[in-house]
Amino acid sequence: MKLKSEFLNEIKKRGFIYQDTDIENLDTIISKNKISGYIGFDITSDSLHVGSLIQLMLLHWLDYYGHQSIALVGGGTTLIGDPSGKDKTRKILTKNEIDKNIDNIKQTFGRFINLKKDSIIINNYDWLSKLNYIDFLREFGSKITLNRMLTFESVKARLDREQPLTILEFNYMLLQAYDFIYLNKNYNCILQMGGSDQWGNILSGVDLIRKINKKDAFGITSPLITNSDGTKMGKTSNGAIWLNKKKISSLDFFQFWRNVNDNDVTKFLYLFTKLPIEEIVKLSELREQEINEAKKILAYEVTKIVRGIKDANEALEIANNTFNSNIIDQRLPNISQKGLDINNDSFTIVDAIEQLQLAKSRSEIKRLIKSKGIKINDQLYQNSDLSLKQYSKYKEIKIAVGKKKIGILKII
Repeated sequence: MKLKSEFLNEIKKRGFIYQDTDIENLDTIISKNKISGYIGFDITSDSLHVGSLIQLMLLHWLDYYGHQSIALVGGGTTLIGDPSGKDKTRKILTKNEIDKNIDNIKQTFGRFINLKKDSIIINNYDWLSKLNYIDFLREFGSKITLNRMLTFESVKARLDREQPLTILEFNYMLLQAYDFIYLNKNYNCILQMGGSDQWGNILSGVDLIRKINKKDAFGITSPLITNSDGTKMGKTSNGAIWLNKKKISSLDFFQFWRNVNDNDVTKFLYLFTKLPIEEIVKLSELREQEINEAKKILAYEVTKIVRGIKDANEALEIANNTFNSNIIDQRLPNISQKGLDINNDSFTIVDAIEQLQLAKSRSEIKRLIKSKGIKINDQLYQNSDLSLKQYSKYKEIKIAVGKKKIGILKII
């Protein structure tokens, strides 16, 4: 189907659209009018991670084509916990914890949408906290049935596993639908977007707006992004890949993208960069060793969006020095240790990697050594006694853990 609106055409070509409620009618409206659309973000941590990147890019493209993007932070709904896509009940956070998380996350949105123009960040606690529960149930409770809620995949999965799904979590669905009604009434917002796990919640909001506000509203979901091997995108052996610089360095963030599977490069270029589609088509034709250039471009472009051009340039330079030129770049993580401690084996390779924070635990470090996952000065480390004594003659040594993590031990 040929789409008339620039926004919908762009996100369709890039692979963002998985489900939609009535895209033809939405296309007619959006091709002639400026609209408002929103995506909600649960604030369960002090940083978003790359799993949220597809939603952030949707907000970016909506803003880019002259519409109003609304980033809704769930200060109210996070107090309850979203069951969508979860196989167990979430930990309940306090309001103070949520407020701190919101403060840390707000700066991320500014890298994707222009907050100096029409796009905004709003907190649903501002209106949900004022609701009278009895009045809310009387007005909206009869409009959404349990029969329908039980058909949602996220609910069915929990019940099929005989895992608890609380009344608290059922109320989450009502409150998310109310968010859409509130935004529709107060901001003339007609579009909600989200991941495919939010499809049921989005449909509930669309239906409520039609029944109560007597207006058309629309929903779009994006696909669940997985790696080519079927694993969840954004998860590594060391945990989530965070967007906040305080949680993961820009070099490690860059290296995550630099080391994606060859089969994922083109898909990620479409979804997570602003590169013109014509340029991505050319990059998708690269094969074998040439694909490393496409990976480098992917890593640079995503880091530039998420961390800024300064961090992207620095990460690229450090990566080139470290992996292509064998230069020990002094901006890498580094520690200093007395040569005496190394010579008497009171400071081992395990201590060095732990202090450089290149692995999660001492037991993981020992497993990596056994599986030949550690290199020192580009040579495989194989000392079963964990000693660094043979390296004490150097002023500094480069320690590599796997393909991505590198640090410097300075010997004084």
